Amino acid sequence: MITTARVPADKSVQIAFSLNDSTELNEPDNSFPLAFPDLDQQLQPLPPCHASMESVQVFKDHCKMAKEFCDVKKEMALLEERKKKLMAELDDDEKENLDAARLEREFRELAEENQTLISCHNHYSEQLEILRVQNQKRQGSS
Repeated sequence: MITTARVPADKSVQIAFSLNDSTELNEPDNSFPLAFPDLDQQLQPLPPCHASMESVQVFKDHCKMAKEFCDVKKEMALLEERKKKLMAELDDDEKENLDAARLEREFRELAEENQTLISCHNHYSEQLEILRVQNQKRQGSS
């Protein structure tokens, strides 16, 4: 029975084997990794039969592919995290744009209301002046 040890994701794993095309099988290579912690159990490379050069090569190829797969998974996780951050930034920017648009609209409405109030003030000031003049004429004629 082959047992594999799970290593926490924050720990690094070193894979110790040569990828050269050496055909020598004089002594068994005991430096093969027994597990890739990020890889599902059914995808873990099984140790080779050291008597068979083909088995050792398949194992090395499998280990190389497993490492590449783990690297791609890590890169995907990093990209997903980056995507989440960018989406959050986009949401923040959209909220800021909505706030800016709301403030612009509110400013236009207040500016229009201010113009209306200025017009009313001028109109009522003119009417007040007319009434004062009329009142003075009445008092002067009595």
